[in-house]
Amino acid sequence: MYGIWSKPLVLGVALTVLSARVSFASICDIAAQHAASETGVPLDVMQTITRLETGRGSDADPWPWTVNHAGDGSWFQTEDDARSYVFSKVKRGESNIDIGCFQINYRWHSDGFRSLDDMFDPAQNALYAARFLTELFREFGSWTEAAGAYHSRTPEYSERYKTKFQSIYSRLSKRPASQFSGTADQVVSHWGRKGTSRPGSLFMSEATAQPFIALPRSN
Repeated sequence: MYGIWSKPLVLGVALTVLSARVSFASICDIAAQHAASETGVPLDVMQTITRLETGRGSDADPWPWTVNHAGDGSWFQTEDDARSYVFSKVKRGESNIDIGCFQINYRWHSDGFRSLDDMFDPAQNALYAARFLTELFREFGSWTEAAGAYHSRTPEYSERYKTKFQSIYSRLSKRPASQFSGTADQVVSHWGRKGTSRPGSLFMSEATAQPFIALPRSN
């Protein structure tokens, strides 16, 4: 659709191989790094949002197999378990489902992917999020405001999200300086400048932490 699929698919293979050697939490950060490099969105912004959306534990480590169904968020043990859960909901006609590292909402954003499987792919999930954030940045003029709109255009929810965003971003930005900075002129726009970006995602920060959900397996 956007002429981007070859790189994400190659990266998806690489992430699959890496998953045997690195923690699952690292998968979202690796995907964020590639998406930041591809689009010019600051890496700290990408890593802040994936932690806001899917963070687990005291360090809010991002978790790639995260699903939020109508405000009910869960961290699944495996990608297969997460996909099985989502497929079951979609088959029943439910669409208010946030998927993956950046909690891309199925109802509002599924037309940006070729399949539900692609929405779960960390590389494609992250790249879509980066392009969405790029459009929001061009509309609002700052990454904090873009992050708020990424979550919601309703001021009450957006303000809460921005407060949490700034807290995590401040912590991450104290690390060695990121090579990705980006300004309104440098960031590449992929959706034009019409100011009509679609609604954003739900986020995990308000959800009650749940244990892993082990779904029945047929194999």
